[in-house]
Parts: sequence; structure tokens; C-alpha cells
Amino acid sequence: MKLFELDFYLDNIRILGLIAFIVGMGAWVMDWMDWVYVCPFCRAQRTVIAILGIFMMLPHTKHFIPRYITCILAGYGLIVAGNQHFRGWVAIQREERGFWIESWWIDPWILSFFAICIMVAQTWLIFLNKNK
Repeated sequence: MKLFELDFYLDNIRILGLIAFIVGMGAWVMDWMDWVYVCPFCRAQRTVIAILGIFMMLPHTKHFIPRYITCILAGYGLIVAGNQHFRGWVAIQREERGFWIESWWIDPWILSFFAICIMVAQTWLIFLNKNK
């Protein structure tokens, strides 16, 4: 199945970049509308995901400058997401929260894990992109 092959994602990098940008900006809209609570960790992660989405849509990501900026942004985003995710593990160890909570779709511990996965995937796709 083509969905499980890397070439599928590299062939559709611009569409995936648009989706990442929409996800990042959609999360910002929810923040601006006060539909979610103010979280500096989340704000940093959604911003990095949106900017990396823009980079994925650029035609010249093979150049070293976009890749260098990608490393800086992804490194920052991964550090923020890793810190947020680790704080969740600390809360679990202290028994301040359970492993799963009822509203898991807004759980910062789970969402930070997804943010880590998204940012790593975006970085890989930008670096493996063969467009000139």
C-alpha cells in the first residue's frame, strides 16, 4: 500500500504542509476564541508546526538555509513539547493525575506527544525533500 511508503509523503509534501499550517492556525484560532485555555507550551508548539508547514510548501527546501532554520525551529519546538510531555509523566509518577483522563483529546500530555511526532515528521520530510 502506497500510504506506508515514504515516497507517498514526499510526493505530497506541499499538501501535508498545507494541512500542518491549517492545523497550527486552527489551534491559534481556538486560542483566540478562548475555546482552549492559555498554554505557553501549546502556543509555541502550534507556531512551530505552522511555520514548518509553510516551509514544507516552499519550492526550494533543498537549500541549506531553510534546512538550517528548520533545525532551529524544530529543535525549539521539540524541547518545548518534550518538557510539557515530561511534566505529564512527573504528574503521573506523583499520582497527581491518572495515565488516561476522561477528556483525552484535550490532554496536554497526549497532545504534546502528537506535537513531537508531527514536528519530527515535518523535519524529516523537509530534509528528505528532493525538490530543487
